[in-house]
Amino acid sequence: MSIFSRLSDIINSNISALLDKAENPEKMIRMVIQEMEETLVEVRSGTAKVIADKKTLTRRLEQLRKQASDWEAKAELALSKGREDLAKAALLEKSSINSSIDITEADLAKLDETLDKLSVEIEQLQAKLNDARARQKTIVMRGKATESRLHVNMHLNSSSIDNAMDKFEYYEKKIDMMEGQMDSAHIEQRGLQSEFDELEKQESIDKELEALKNKLNKGSDSTESAENKGADKE
Repeated sequence: MSIFSRLSDIINSNISALLDKAENPEKMIRMVIQEMEETLVEVRSGTAKVIADKKTLTRRLEQLRKQASDWEAKAELALSKGREDLAKAALLEKSSINSSIDITEADLAKLDETLDKLSVEIEQLQAKLNDARARQKTIVMRGKATESRLHVNMHLNSSSIDNAMDKFEYYEKKIDMMEGQMDSAHIEQRGLQSEFDELEKQESIDKELEALKNKLNKGSDSTESAENKGADKE
């Protein structure tokens, strides 16, 4: 049997009160969520149908308005040709079509009103569903927490816990030693790398210094050569 029989029942429901009365809240919240999800699918499906109907009516309305405009044009043509009888007949057709236009516009207005209501109801239902899902998570976590507490209480005074703690302490010390060895090796590696980096830096500086010396020597040689040439000319 369905928990909720109508959409309004879900929207107006008090989930907290429903769960308080339940012998198995976890099972009850699952049923509530399932009912909400199924209802939401139905409502959205109905909304899609209304939207499709609205599109059909809108196309129909456009066609009718075009037909009315065409008959009015025909009436004007008939009058211009002196055929008042044909003009009256065309206006009668236009009047009939205008009646259909009025009916179609009224139907479209009703569909718009229905879509507005459905949109509000979907929003309210989705909010209820989100609330139910949040409560489900809370209930499941509380259930698991309670089971864990019971399990811990059963084994709290067991000697196996003391043995386990001793093992933990042993393994922690072992891991500390391993980490210390790794840190030491890393420090040594960094020290060695630093020495190589310093050698490379020193080599770069020596090369740069040698290049400056060569540049200065070339400049000095050029000056002496110019002075010698000047002396020869004198």
